[in-house]
Parts: sequence; C-alpha cells; structure tokens
Amino acid sequence: MKQLVVAALQLPTLGMNATRLEFYLKRAHERGADVMLLGEYVLNHFFKELESMSMNMVKEQSRKHIELLKQFSAKYDIVFIAPIVMVQKDGYHKMIAKITPKGLSYYEQQILLPYAHWNEKKFFANPVAPLKNPMIFVVNGFRIMVMAGFELHFDPFWEKVTQKKIDIVLLPTASTFGSHNRWREIIKMKAFLHGCFILRANRLGEYNDNEIKWKFYGDTMLVNPEGEVAMMLEDKESMLVETVDKAEILEHRKSWGFERELNLRKI
Repeated sequence: MKQLVVAALQLPTLGMNATRLEFYLKRAHERGADVMLLGEYVLNHFFKELESMSMNMVKEQSRKHIELLKQFSAKYDIVFIAPIVMVQKDGYHKMIAKITPKGLSYYEQQILLPYAHWNEKKFFANPVAPLKNPMIFVVNGFRIMVMAGFELHFDPFWEKVTQKKIDIVLLPTASTFGSHNRWREIIKMKAFLHGCFILRANRLGEYNDNEIKWKFYGDTMLVNPEGEVAMMLEDKESMLVETVDKAEILEHRKSWGFERELNLRKI
C-alpha cells in the first residue's frame, strides 16, 4: 500500500537565515521526506511587524526565500508548502507557495481574520470574492489539499475535502493566546469526520504591542483519520517527520462509511 513521508518545521521567523533551514532539510531528506510544511509568518515577519518595515525589504525577503526553496526543492527532492507575503501593486497579499523540483505555484488565502485586534483582512489586499477551489495536488498517489489556518473554520473548504477525496490536509497556522485546546479538538474532529490526515505547522515566537504579549506556542501535529494525534511537537524549535499510510485512510472510510451514506441519498 502507498506511503507518504511528511514533514513540518516548527520555527519562529527565519529572517534571511538559510543555514538553519538547511540544517533541518538535510535530516528530513535522510528520513525520506516527500513533502515539507512551514507555518505562517516563518518566511516573513508577523503582519503587525510588517507595518514598520520597508515594502521593498519585504519584497526582497520573499523573493530570496522563494529562490532558496526552489534550490532546496531540487537538491533534496522535496515539495515545500510555505506561507509567503507577496508585494503587488495594490499592497501585500497573503499567499501560500507550493515549490517542487519542477515548478512554483501559489494559493491566495481567501478568508482572513477580520477582528479588531487581529485584522489581516484590513492589512492585506487579498480580494473578498466568491470562494474558489483550494490548492490540490498529488504526491505518491496521495491527494493533498492546502488550507490556510483561518479557513479551517469554514465548512465549504471541508466539503471539498470530501468531494475531492483528499487524503491529507496541510494546515499552516500562526496560533496564539493559549488557544491550544480549541485547535487540537477542531483538528481531531475534522480529521475523523472527513477521513483524512491533517498536518498542522504552527509557528513559534513572540510579538509585543503596547497592551499584550502574543506568544506563538507551537503544537505542530499530525492527526490521523481516527482523530488521534499521531505525533505532536511541544513549544520548542523542532521538526516533525512521519509516515502516512494510505491503508489507514481507506480502512477508516470503509469502516465508518460517512461518504457511502451520503451517496445513497444523492438525487
């Protein structure tokens, strides 16, 4: 039966530090990693920090990281999924890059946090528009879907997981404010209900404003289709590398038959 080796890096913002990144990549390659996921605001600074940075500096930072990941993808034969801030004519856009040895493509986050204390929707120029299909691709026979962290909360994205028979969801996040338990429980529930693995990479680091300290706590994890945490990192810089088995996915779907029951009722 088919297997896929997935990896997730749990890091703070890298800045321009390529040495640290390659340290982990060498070890991931030794363990046969096929796909590597990075958390949000790892290649770029947290969006509130971008407000005080030169737009040209951010543009150059993103360009260098993309070029670096293209080189590493070819060198280590790894597919990277990496959130990135892109500078366009109308401002900053929050994107997720897919970098493979053969090419580069982007997914533009469709729903951004709109809250007074965390207003990515206002800061970024991502359009508010009818939802489009998420990024879906295949590696080693596994159907993989990329979902931006906040999009986890919206059912239309999970409907695509069922419709497209997705085997693993890649979920980059930047979660903070002690939300550990809520994220763990949502991810476990979604994995069980949709019969898929979920790999979540959450960043580390802190941001201080005038009133409060934002602590990004890690909790990078791989959850299996039974809704169980197969592997979890804690709150230190680290890397997760695990093997995903197609048989586990198919057995869950056969045993519980959620999709089968829905198909019997389609007109």
